[in-house]
Amino acid sequence: MSIKDKIKNITPEMIEWRHNIHERPEIAYQEENTSLFISNKLKEFDIEVHQGIGKTGIVGVIHGKENNGPQKSIGIRADIDALPMTEKTNLPYASKNEGSMHACGHDGHTTMLLGAAKYLSETRNFHGTVYCIFQPAEEGGNAGAKAMINDGLFKKFEIDTVWGIHNWPGIPVGHAVIHEGFAMAGGDIIVITVEGKGGHAAQPQFSNDPMVAAGLTITALQSLISRQLDPFKNAVLSLTKIEGGSAFNVIPDTVTIGGTLRSTNEHLRSIMLKKIKKVVLSACEISNCKATVEIRPGYPPTINDKKSAKLASKIFENTFGNSSINTKESPTMGSEDFSYLLEEKPGAYIWLGAGEKSEKLHSAHYDFNDELLPIGAEYWANLAETILVK
Repeated sequence: MSIKDKIKNITPEMIEWRHNIHERPEIAYQEENTSLFISNKLKEFDIEVHQGIGKTGIVGVIHGKENNGPQKSIGIRADIDALPMTEKTNLPYASKNEGSMHACGHDGHTTMLLGAAKYLSETRNFHGTVYCIFQPAEEGGNAGAKAMINDGLFKKFEIDTVWGIHNWPGIPVGHAVIHEGFAMAGGDIIVITVEGKGGHAAQPQFSNDPMVAAGLTITALQSLISRQLDPFKNAVLSLTKIEGGSAFNVIPDTVTIGGTLRSTNEHLRSIMLKKIKKVVLSACEISNCKATVEIRPGYPPTINDKKSAKLASKIFENTFGNSSINTKESPTMGSEDFSYLLEEKPGAYIWLGAGEKSEKLHSAHYDFNDELLPIGAEYWANLAETILVK
């Protein structure tokens, strides 16, 4: 029986698993029940299970047919956490955990890997080892991938390459986007504190107004990318939050500005952060105010290994047809902590088409498209059997 047929046979089970996980979403580092569900399934499939890596992360180890030659290995990653938001789908399997929702499809990512794990454990039609990495805390800058690495992921397990999938609304089902190189931006949080001297709003001459300084700062920063960055290089600076003052007739002492910087590589990030600090200090000095700039480092850029990306494209096309790879979709300035895994090992992260009419990710009305479950599981199975050949 072919991989496609075997995966087709377990698809009803996969749908049931996915709906079960969807009903019980858990946010970063609180995925206790999700981890237990995954662990129980892996044990049911007679797969070696390692729990508590990166707090709630799990690694399932599947050994292939014995081989006297060198042993290769791959790591396949699925994120398992949910978002802190309220679901509005009214589905029969909608979230039962108030204030938590699988609005990014991690329930589907988890299920696709479970499906592939079931198939691979039953057939073991490969030589080497498949490490199924169920990662917590991708959302909200919580860096579950980094937590697993810090907890010894690559020291405990000899993983040669790493592979990841994310469902992608707007791309047709059965198609994928695979970038050879840069795929997703790195993201940092920026917090600017402007300190002035408050006073009565009717007597501004006795104050050093941080509101004016903040306004100058925002305007100056908005021209930073358009005037000081090479047009052929990409970055996004968005200031999204401003707080200051408590009364209509009082000039405050302090104003806080918050935002995010997205960049495509570490060199560009470093240049932009230096420029941001310089602009902030200069703009505030004009208004006789002081400023501090706090940078809260986010995820690094997600950059696919080119050789691995080409291989992923070839495997996907061999599985789903020559026209199944979308080469026109641009990279995104969104961020993803799979980037940490790619900093340690070569590999590729692909976007799996979720349908052109799918709700957007992080929408309260989003639901993972169950049509993707057998597609993702079959891709993972083919990837393992293609790479881990004798």
